[in-house]
Parts: sequence; C-alpha cells; structure tokens
Amino acid sequence: MTQNLHTLTPQTAPDLGTLFEPMRIRGLTLRNRIVVSPMATYSAVDGYATDWHVQHIGKLAAGGAGLVFIEQSSVNTQGRITHGCLGIWDDDHIAGLKRLADIVRSFGAASAIQIAHSGRKGASQRPWEGGGPLGDADIAARGEGPWDIAAPSAIAFDQGCQTPAEMTIEQIEAVVEDYRLAFERALKAGFDIAELHCAHGYLMHSFLSPLGNQRTDEYGGDREGRMRLPLRIAAMMRDMWPEDRPCFVRISSVDGVDIGWGLDDSVAFAAALKAIGIDVVDCSSGGFKLPAQNSLVARTPGFQLPFSERIRKETGVLTMGVGLIRTGEQAAAALAEGRCDLVAIGRELLWNPNWPAQVAVEMGVPDAWKLWPDQYNWWLRRRQVQQGR
Repeated sequence: MTQNLHTLTPQTAPDLGTLFEPMRIRGLTLRNRIVVSPMATYSAVDGYATDWHVQHIGKLAAGGAGLVFIEQSSVNTQGRITHGCLGIWDDDHIAGLKRLADIVRSFGAASAIQIAHSGRKGASQRPWEGGGPLGDADIAARGEGPWDIAAPSAIAFDQGCQTPAEMTIEQIEAVVEDYRLAFERALKAGFDIAELHCAHGYLMHSFLSPLGNQRTDEYGGDREGRMRLPLRIAAMMRDMWPEDRPCFVRISSVDGVDIGWGLDDSVAFAAALKAIGIDVVDCSSGGFKLPAQNSLVARTPGFQLPFSERIRKETGVLTMGVGLIRTGEQAAAALAEGRCDLVAIGRELLWNPNWPAQVAVEMGVPDAWKLWPDQYNWWLRRRQVQQGR
C-alpha cells in the first residue's frame, strides 16, 4: 500500500470479520457493512427502468453486499440530469422500481433508493456524450433537447450552461409535493431504505451552499435559512417512512478547499438531521465548478473518510464512508478506526460485482460461501479445491 493509505490502515491488519458482521438499524438488519453505492447509469426510457437496470442491479445484488442502492431517481421531469435518468414522478414507474427492489431482496440484501432533483445541473448530456448542456447537436443526433431548469438562485453551473430560473415560493412548494409523492411511490415499490440526495451540486445541495443559494427570503441567507428546505424534506421523508425502516441523507461534506459549504456546516446539518430521526448520513463531497485553487485535493483511496469520521464523532449519527475504497483491508480499516459505520463501494463493483463475496472467501471469513448464490457456490467451491486453494 502507498503512503496515501496510511489513514486507512492501522498498525496491525484489521479484522475483516467486522466488515462482514450484521448491523441492525431500526428494524432492519443488514447482513454486512458493505453498501452498493447509488451509481447513475442514464439508461432509463422516459424514467422507466429497462432490461439494462434488471441485469445491472441483479449482478450487484448477487455479489454479497448487505445493502444495494438503486440509482438516483428524479422527482419530476425537470429534475432529471439527462434524458436517461430513472424516474419516480409517475405512478407507472412503481412497477419497474418494485421489480428492482424485489431482485435485491431475492439475493438476501436490503434495498435502497436515492430520491433526487438535479437543480441547475439538469438538461445535460450523458457523460459519454460529452456531459455538457444539451443543444442542437443532441436534438439532431438523438432527438434529445434541453428543458427549462430551476435552482435556488439564477446562477449557471458553468460557462456555456443554461442559467436556471430562481425558484418562486410557489415552485418550492410544488417541489416539496413532488418529493412527498416520490417517497410515497418508493414505499409502494417496497424499498427498505429511502435516501434524500443533498450532494454533488444538485437541487438540495444548491440550497445548502452559499455558492448556489443567494436568496434573501426564508430559504436563503444564513446557514439556518439555507438548511430550511433540505431539512423540511428530510423531516417529511422520516415522517412518511415506516418507523422500523431507516432513512439516509447523502451530503457533500465540503464544496472544496476554503470555499462555500464546509465541514463545520456539515456537522451542524448532520446534527439537525439526527434530531429529526435520520439514521445515516452518507458522506461524499464536491459537485460545484470551482476555481483550481479551491478544488479538492487529488483523490486518493478513502479521501472522504475524514469527513465521515468527524461527523460521526461530533454528532453521534451513523455515517457511511465512500470514496475510492478498493480492498477489503481498506474497508475493514475504515470501520476498525471508527471512521464510519458502513462502507459504500462504487466503481470497484462495476469492475468486479462479486467483490464482497470474493473478499469474504479470500480472507477466510466464516460462512463466506453463503454470500454466493447456490448456482455459483457449488461450482466455485470445487474450483478452489481443484486449484489447491
């Protein structure tokens, strides 16, 4: 391991058993501490889940994680990032989402859905199509044009991007209702956990950060005012969600270096979330276009764990750590050192969807083979014997 990993690795090798210990949150027991992070794939059609989502989520669910997130789902058509975003703005979306939740449960994992609105980052191309604002070329190539976007203040995400309309109080109230209906649909789809997306420069993060919110009414101004709408929607989520099921909130712990929303703000926000009954704060970072001198340092494995560690220690709320965690040792060390309570894995699972089950076997975790589906388990155990492992 490189020197960059010293904050992840204790002096003695961590006990990987901790990573694979069950964890109870309210009435839900996760079979281990590994979480499949919500990863947008921009492959929906009019918000509907497709065969792509079935095979994608099926692979991830079969890999042995304790909790599997379905990708962010938009509360209305304006709140999409791209034309391919998964939707939860229509009752007709429920059946497809329920199928995904059922797939996750069939493999022994708990299911979660992330509820979102893109704010000023909407009407964008898919990343592999350029990731910029939609325009005439996208209409000509795919018939996908832009739509009007909205945000706390009329501040474009970047040069050349569409300037969003500053939301009126009436529009804010309409979005609150869209979130309410989205949580209701998520319940009908059978998800165990709901997560409110307040990170990465999207609508709720834009309300939190002074970089995106220059309002002077009750939803702007000081930190209390900027937290008002995200807290209101988080409280609504908690009130609507069954008492025995957990609620998560994903935050950008910092906007950048010495700019905008900072870690002190996140500690205050997390304390307020805990007070209204939010169970886990999912600690990410960034999402705004920043000057080079204010951008976050080069990403190294576990680069966001200091955020989840401080929030956990100062507020007592459970936290989820995320950010280039690639090995079982790194994940176990994060837990052993008290840096987080759950470990979310993203791109490593795209590379190897069986990562949780494989780590358990390779590290000799008791009953590790139970994480493998029987259809794979029987053959792979014999493969190991044949290889003398």
